[in-house]
Amino acid sequence: MLGVGGAFSGFVLGTLFLPMVMFGLHQILTPIHVQMIDETGKTLLLPILAMAGAGQVGAALALWVRCKKDKELTEMIKGALPVGILGIGEPLIYGVTLPLGRPFITACIGGGIGGAVVGMIGNVGAIAIGPSGAALIPLISDGKWLGYVLGLLTAYAGGFLATFFFGIPKEQLAKEELAEETATEMTSMTENTGAVSTSEISLAAVADGVVKSLEKASDPVFAQKMMGEGYFVEPINGQIYSPVSGTISSVFPTKHAIGITTSNGLEVLLHMGINTVDLGGAPFEVKVSEGQLVTPDTLVAQVDLKAIKAAGKETSMMVLITNMEKVKNFVLEKTGETKAKAKVMVVEATKN
Repeated sequence: MLGVGGAFSGFVLGTLFLPMVMFGLHQILTPIHVQMIDETGKTLLLPILAMAGAGQVGAALALWVRCKKDKELTEMIKGALPVGILGIGEPLIYGVTLPLGRPFITACIGGGIGGAVVGMIGNVGAIAIGPSGAALIPLISDGKWLGYVLGLLTAYAGGFLATFFFGIPKEQLAKEELAEETATEMTSMTENTGAVSTSEISLAAVADGVVKSLEKASDPVFAQKMMGEGYFVEPINGQIYSPVSGTISSVFPTKHAIGITTSNGLEVLLHMGINTVDLGGAPFEVKVSEGQLVTPDTLVAQVDLKAIKAAGKETSMMVLITNMEKVKNFVLEKTGETKAKAKVMVVEATKN
């Protein structure tokens, strides 16, 4: 297909790869990679598919430039960009572009543009599968690494330009304008009061099991707190409750993650399992919908833990505060065995 389609095939593959990942369909490509490496010593697919992540990087940079006043967004981007460049795209996808909608689409277009360049150059292959982004450069075969780098740079630029001009949601632009208009007023208020008021929020165990600090997570994205502070629970059953009182702000299409916004604007992400986005939502029966009010007594999901383990994934229930700029202080009060709904963390959050 690549030999015949060239740039067109590269564009299609680069554009559609991340939507495939969201629904776990990318797994069907693994045997193809393996067969190509066995028969030719390299896979021509991986360098093209890696452009999808590069498009996300470009889109995130555009959001950073256009949405400077949104501190929550820019802090998330700053934390996720380094690993995104190295090929770990989940923080950018699920923390930045996908929740905003349009930037995810323009990022995919950027990935398609990069894929078209790699497809047009032709015969750019990788000798192994696994890494992506800049981390894949040493694995490019036959001295074609320059073609791969050119594809990356093109995907960065394509994702940036598509998002800069077409991918910023109207709501985000309005938010920027409002922030600009009120900046002087807010500065004056802070000077007059001499302090920022705060409020205390309690976060609870989301399941019966064992509470652990985030540093003990097996996935470095969580352990290194790239998506925010928090904790996780190793559950002993599949009944999963809300970690906090608030409003359901998002339910991810793959059902593995739920966003909750508290009354004072704290953004809490419940991420059910590690790398469970690959499962396409199968183990998760979500019991809530966007806009619904919840408390720690609210059952938000019924999860098939056995199915997750059978797929080779971990069942850790991650609770993350994704807008840490609103947090003045936090204390993880409890670790070890716990019951669902028990208070485990106290967060001192700044009020709006």
